[in-house]
Amino acid sequence: MRLRPTDLALTGGFVLFAVTEEYLIAMPGGWWPLVLVLSAATVLLRRFVPLLAMAPHVIEPMSLFYRPAVVAGEQTVNFRLWQLVGTMIVIYTVGRHVPPTGLERRGLIGAGLVATTFVVYLANDPGDPMAALFFPIAPYVLGVTLSVQARRSAAVREQQARESVMEERVRIARELHDMVAHSVTVMVVQAGAVRRRLDAGLPVDSELLRGIESSGREAVGELRRTLGLLRGEGADTALAPVGLDRLDELVTQVREAGLTVTLHQQKRPVPPAIDVSAYRIVQEALTNVLRHAGPVKVEVTVGFTDGGLRLEVVNDGRPVVVGTGGQGLIGMRERATLFGGELTAEPRREGGFAVRAQLPLPAAALR
Repeated sequence: MRLRPTDLALTGGFVLFAVTEEYLIAMPGGWWPLVLVLSAATVLLRRFVPLLAMAPHVIEPMSLFYRPAVVAGEQTVNFRLWQLVGTMIVIYTVGRHVPPTGLERRGLIGAGLVATTFVVYLANDPGDPMAALFFPIAPYVLGVTLSVQARRSAAVREQQARESVMEERVRIARELHDMVAHSVTVMVVQAGAVRRRLDAGLPVDSELLRGIESSGREAVGELRRTLGLLRGEGADTALAPVGLDRLDELVTQVREAGLTVTLHQQKRPVPPAIDVSAYRIVQEALTNVLRHAGPVKVEVTVGFTDGGLRLEVVNDGRPVVVGTGGQGLIGMRERATLFGGELTAEPRREGGFAVRAQLPLPAAALR
């Protein structure tokens, strides 16, 4: 902790106010410069040692400086207004930085000093109990109130920060799962086809090897793109983002892995975030078919309704057994619900499995 410009400004203003008061009112007693130096020091250092800075203001009314005097022919108290101002500043600081929350020792000591100050003021000026109550207690209560509010605000900000970090982790995990799982699944299926052909003594189609190489490069490229974005690198260092306009490439890739895919796509501009999520949903659905159903026929439909963007990935093979705990299914549902949509993934009565998603779109995108 170090002195702030506000500390210096407040102390300077306090000294200027005290000197002005002494010049205009000219109360008796030549001791006031010494008391002013002490009061200014407590105002300047109040944030560093609030309880120690409070001590002189507790004993000040009990000293020789707080005594009856005659000013302009009237009986009064030899106590300056600037002394009261200095006391209120320090008492506020005690409440602000040493509140009695949690029954901590320092907080209880601070509350005790404030109560003692009230008693001393009341004993020296019993004719004005409201002033004795207001001047020590009001700044202390204000300081405690602001301290409690600041702590609550800090707790809320910390909780929001934790939630933001968790959401970002989930988003990164979802992206990594979607991009890597698909490419690796395609590579595994194609490598399995190569192995079976080699075991049977059959020639290996070079297209299968090219597919494995292409899937590997795509997985590495996607990882580099994500890591580049996490490091804050510019978009020019990353690969172009995926979207529904790249579904043809995705379908070609899974066809090379053995699926017979028919694509029905109605093309229309959609918001970028929804575009990426829709692509990832289709990608994950096709990956699940590859992983669980094998080389079957799949029909992919991308269309638009009054409710928004409609996605369907339907296969006619074995049911795609994906439990509710699967990361892929969770990721697809999260992407749908992120935009207020819904997703269903269930076996078909006539056989096979169907993934259907509905993603709401802004009115402008439905025109």
